[in-house]
Amino acid sequence: MHSNILPEDLTQNITDRCCVGTKGCEWDGTLRRVVTEPIFVQKVYDATLVNLQALSTVSNVRFTPNLPVGSRIIRIVDIRCRRFFNPANVNDPRNLVVDPETILSGGEFVRDAQGNFVEVVGPDGCRNQRLIFADTTVCDDEGRGTPVFGTQRIALRGNVLIEIDVLVLSPNGRRSTVTLSANVPIAPVNAPIILTNFFELCIPSVFDSAFFPRFAEFCNILCETRLGTNSIARDIRINPETGEVRIDLIIALCISCEKKIVVPVQLCVLSTGFTEISPETSPICTTFPTLFPRQIDEDSIGDIEDPGKPDRPGCKRGFRGLEAEEFYEEEEQE
Repeated sequence: MHSNILPEDLTQNITDRCCVGTKGCEWDGTLRRVVTEPIFVQKVYDATLVNLQALSTVSNVRFTPNLPVGSRIIRIVDIRCRRFFNPANVNDPRNLVVDPETILSGGEFVRDAQGNFVEVVGPDGCRNQRLIFADTTVCDDEGRGTPVFGTQRIALRGNVLIEIDVLVLSPNGRRSTVTLSANVPIAPVNAPIILTNFFELCIPSVFDSAFFPRFAEFCNILCETRLGTNSIARDIRINPETGEVRIDLIIALCISCEKKIVVPVQLCVLSTGFTEISPETSPICTTFPTLFPRQIDEDSIGDIEDPGKPDRPGCKRGFRGLEAEEFYEEEEQE
């Protein structure tokens, strides 16, 4: 069997290394399609951002590849640093990990009977938010939030990837640029780098809500590096027999941690409807299923009734009192 359906474009340009995302939200700039929608989300009641930094000195780090015998480095073109992560093993001890530990004062994290923290699902789909309880009676009477104070210890461990572009002069006088790379351990699992910070957060009432406040925190880390003394002669050593390169470095770890107090709430927002993304391939099927159910609110349905459906009181538009419902049933029985 030979298919007569061909790709739309066999000469698609695939040389671009980067891309631009499609969000699927289109708006013509008018308010004709804008409607109010209720959404059930987590509202941020208070938040704080903390920036921390740490330094790590590493010596005699082996870089690859080896340089040709007799070569020497005459200039550093660029130095890059990024954290190491092994996607094949999330528990790889070489993965650069930021592990925060928080202790509260003026409130406490809710625990179960075994003494474990009660954690709930956050926006990322993981159980990483803790429930907070505090006596908020005094501030509730004043219509204000209750402060809680925290001490946080952040443990850093794992490796970083370092790349150095160097200008190399060969024995025959030829210059070339070579990229040297190394996987450098910052701190082992049993001896992490410890950073400490303090914070204050404001929590809403724990009595006037169906949900306890939740404590959410997340961190990100960057790294910057330079030669130990900013001297090629002192910090870079090349084995004259093998061309092996060893370098002394100073690595700066830059950490940003944000802490939030969130509570599940229902909000009314302005919306232009569900996202609709146009397919990019030639379809074989004549129709495709929808990804979201149709709207069932009064504004979307209007006064249109489907004559093909039975007249079911439970699905009709509008509101009837108890007397009207009972009268309707009696009418049907007659």
